[in-house]
Amino acid sequence: MAYETVAREVEIATAGAAPMTAYVARPAGGDRHPLVLVGSELRGLTEDVRGVVRQVAALGYVAIAPNLYHRSGAGTARGLTESAANRERAFELLGQLTRDGVEEDLRSAIAHARSHEQATEETGVLGFSLGGHIAYFAATRLDLAAAAIFYPGWLPVAGTALSRPEPLLAATGAIAERDVRIVLFFAELDHVIDAEQRAQIGDALEAAGARHEEVVYPGARHAFFFPGREPYDKAAAEDSWTRVRELFAAELGR
Repeated sequence: MAYETVAREVEIATAGAAPMTAYVARPAGGDRHPLVLVGSELRGLTEDVRGVVRQVAALGYVAIAPNLYHRSGAGTARGLTESAANRERAFELLGQLTRDGVEEDLRSAIAHARSHEQATEETGVLGFSLGGHIAYFAATRLDLAAAAIFYPGWLPVAGTALSRPEPLLAATGAIAERDVRIVLFFAELDHVIDAEQRAQIGDALEAAGARHEEVVYPGARHAFFFPGREPYDKAAAEDSWTRVRELFAAELGR
């Protein structure tokens, strides 16, 4: 069943900082629905990310993607277009994030969705690339039922502000303690996450006793999910989305 949805951009108050833009979509009507946080890619709250928010809402969830770059100015609210200069700018923005700031922003997005969008307590997270990194981080800090994580960069290495002072993978034990069920989607030919890193991630989850599944798509490359991009892999994208639906249906009750 595909739900008719409504979507809008909202401003969310945050402690000690300017309001945070977020994009939210939900099934039309007055019913309450489980919540899914959506983590943006490196370039922020782009149209691709907004499209995913609407896709999630069509499955029967309140979906919200916060602009985690909001402390760097209102000009970050629409994301960055794809260019070499904007890639460099995005890494600058990424370097200004902090663990505590990101946790605060995610909690603010959850609170807004529950207060203003009729979201229930059941909560999951979904993210792609940097958003996958954010989703993994969220699973270590928040009370989540499920996390769908696509090709998450920099988990076993120092690559983002969330990987300092130690790589984010070191916090994997908290995922098991919170009993978050995780499904990770990897691309065999990913230039960001190679086989060695995939093995490190799997070993850490296994050692922690986390409920997890890893799916590796043969021949696929980083960013395989999004149509219209050169690495798009239709079979991998469709299979992974089926698994996302099944994960959230099982763990969030939809």
